Amino acid sequence: MPELPEVETVRRGLAPVFEGAEIASVSQNRPDLRFPFPEDFAARLTGRQVVSLGRRAKYLLADLDDAAVLVMHLGMSGAFRIETGEPGASPAAPVPDLGAFRVYPPAEARAHDHVVFHLLSPTGAGTRVPMRIVYNDPRRFGFMTLIERSAVETHPYFAKLGVEPTGNQLDAELLAARLAGKATSLKAALLDQRVIAGLGNIYVCEALYRSGLSPTRAAGSLVTARGRPTAAAERLAVAIREVIAEAIAAGGSTLRDHRQADGSLGYFQHSFAVYGREGEPCRTPGCTGTIARMVQGGRSTFYCPRCQK
Repeated sequence: MPELPEVETVRRGLAPVFEGAEIASVSQNRPDLRFPFPEDFAARLTGRQVVSLGRRAKYLLADLDDAAVLVMHLGMSGAFRIETGEPGASPAAPVPDLGAFRVYPPAEARAHDHVVFHLLSPTGAGTRVPMRIVYNDPRRFGFMTLIERSAVETHPYFAKLGVEPTGNQLDAELLAARLAGKATSLKAALLDQRVIAGLGNIYVCEALYRSGLSPTRAAGSLVTARGRPTAAAERLAVAIREVIAEAIAAGGSTLRDHRQADGSLGYFQHSFAVYGREGEPCRTPGCTGTIARMVQGGRSTFYCPRCQK
């Protein structure tokens, strides 16, 4: 499943086309994805302008000019692509300058193109160019819905989400406050979206390795008896922020389905120190350990038993 860096990469790819665009129409090619679409989904979006495109945890949030928010989740295999010109034809000439984003022929079968947003997208020259953002999802675990902006923070999808692992808001003090008294494993606590929003299996494994912490140690062990963060909590907070920032800069990790909005692949997987490296030597200088794999909560955990304590 795409994790936060992959979703943020998609957001950054879509934003220059989505933001400021008018939704001329929506082609809804089936009645549901993971869940049914809201009633009159396409009609409610038609004619609306996208004010901004944001992200909360693993959700994309398109703020519309009628105070509604289009909430989109990629599920396991969801992907967006950007097209110009007539559907199925070569890109119209000239193609508007999209900076780092290019039109590309989709690799996915068009049978899995479930939603198409037909946009009039601003070019910066006072004109609007017809463009399409196509949502493709072979497994259909993604979903879309509409929520009033005033209700987002209290909506069941968002009400209990923890802090974002980006920026400086996530620090050792906050981490200690969230982990205090928890007897569950450190890895399980970090995957709890009520503790940290959007942090997934891959990046938890990598952050624990960087901070030298065992995934099986008690989460509460990072907090002193007085509720203060330990040195381990300091290392972990820094590691989480760094690994997420580096993954976003690398365009996320492409393991199976993830593509950026321009069709290119993320490459952070080439920087994995432990994830997927079972049986390989630990990369910590001076460590003679071997990367091991175990299952926690139904998910694979990769770690070095020698240098992660």
